[in-house]
Amino acid sequence: MADKPAAPAGSLVTSSEIARIAGVTRAAVSNWRRRYDDFPAPVGGAVNSPLFDLAKVQAWLDGQRKGQDVTQEVQLWQTLRAAYGDDMIGGLADVAHMLADAAGEPSEVLPGDAGRLARDLAASGSAGEVVNALAERFTDSVRRAGSDQVTSPRIVRAVRQFAEEVPPEGTVFDPACGIGTLLLAVGPAHGPRRCGQESDPRSARFAQLRADLTDRADADIVTGDSLRHDRWPELKADLVISDPPVGDTDWGREDLLLDSRWEFGTPSRAESELAWLQHAYAHTAPGGRVVMVMPASVAYRKGGRRIRAELVRRGILTQITALPPGVAASHALPVHLWHLRRPRSLGDAVTSVRMVDLTANDPDGSLEAQPDQVAEVSLIELLDDAVDLTPGRRVAESHRDFVAEYQALKQELALQLRQLSELLPALTEGVGASAVDWPSVSVADLARAGLVQYGDPEPVSVSDQLDTDFLQGFLRSSANTRRSTSASGTFRLDGKGARIPQMDIAEQRRYGAAFRALQEFEELTRRVSELSKQTSALARDGLGNGALAPTE
Repeated sequence: MADKPAAPAGSLVTSSEIARIAGVTRAAVSNWRRRYDDFPAPVGGAVNSPLFDLAKVQAWLDGQRKGQDVTQEVQLWQTLRAAYGDDMIGGLADVAHMLADAAGEPSEVLPGDAGRLARDLAASGSAGEVVNALAERFTDSVRRAGSDQVTSPRIVRAVRQFAEEVPPEGTVFDPACGIGTLLLAVGPAHGPRRCGQESDPRSARFAQLRADLTDRADADIVTGDSLRHDRWPELKADLVISDPPVGDTDWGREDLLLDSRWEFGTPSRAESELAWLQHAYAHTAPGGRVVMVMPASVAYRKGGRRIRAELVRRGILTQITALPPGVAASHALPVHLWHLRRPRSLGDAVTSVRMVDLTANDPDGSLEAQPDQVAEVSLIELLDDAVDLTPGRRVAESHRDFVAEYQALKQELALQLRQLSELLPALTEGVGASAVDWPSVSVADLARAGLVQYGDPEPVSVSDQLDTDFLQGFLRSSANTRRSTSASGTFRLDGKGARIPQMDIAEQRRYGAAFRALQEFEELTRRVSELSKQTSALARDGLGNGALAPTE
């Protein structure tokens, strides 16, 4: 039997990579660390993402008979990781450059056995497969570290699902292409011209080499900040796709206030995503489309309301798709796909926006929308004060049963109104305000006598000699209200300065019953008022969107 290849000296691995080597789950590796005192201690990394010496890990796995052979791909990755550290993109680009130079020898720049390992892997498959495998490992490692600088495979799958086909003679453009993952994945393998721009020179270099090695011969990726220094000023693409940076307040607004790309309004510093969206639209040919990944908050943030309204008003926004939570690389929040289309003529604009809410779906499951997850919303409905374009809200409204809801509200309102009139107590003529000269007692004296307790928020009786409804009813009388109101107009029903009539308990209960009925009447009045507003709002919305109509 051939000897097992030794792990490259100085190679470091994460828990996930140990799991790959051993053919187990990450949870199993965590259990090993807890159960076995001799498991190699971390030699670097952070508390939540420790790094281990690969050679020591491999020796431990062999001793425990838990290990598998270290593949050449793992050896190559670990060699690059040990040599390049945080500059893994530079390492991947160096490998791709060497493989692209088919007639050359392994680059002296590559550390250790990296050149030989890359050549051997390419010989058993292809240079493109080697580069794509390294790109996948890089994406996975960066994603685990919590970065949003890579496009997740789930995002790629979603964009491919919803981006319409590009003709072979067409053009695909990504103005923030990173290492080229989205740009090279969308559209047919052969035919379309692919143009990209990326601010990080290392990522742009790797993306270009990756394209060259994966038969994307008609790809041209340039370096530069797309918003500040557009390297494709004349480009008009059939499809613009992008997963741009988010939350960037330093995107160059002050230098770009008069830029012609802001066709729908100049974005605020906090709305960089709408700057990227308009940049993408500026590079769209007539009839061309934009599919852009956006944070869910862009659909409702106050600062972007005017731009959203213009996109809707001009019939350019065609669809917003809310993807399931967990699709994005570094967080569990849902993200949206915004779909734009540049009209071919003035009469070619859309009259409604398709809203798709997939937030209840499994992120790895089907992205096919069911009928109850889709709503076609007219432009006029979207152009309200907030211009909230959140699909979940619009889909829920679209599938409301306005007729049944309206009838139920009407019946409840009628019932409440009948109860309202019945709650008013039967009252007769009293002795008259001028004739009232009841002997009275202060609530403070009652409290000192142990008959009243100051509760929250109102005093209550703690004696069978005093009725609580009677007490609280007289505390709300106009005379006592004046005593409880401060000079600043603040009212507090504490009752300490109030006085109530002296009556026997039977009379107290008679008055208390009337006061209690009035209290219930007031509470129901508030409920009827709220129910009336709810009913009229539903009726108005239903009449406005066609869900309800007046009877003959």
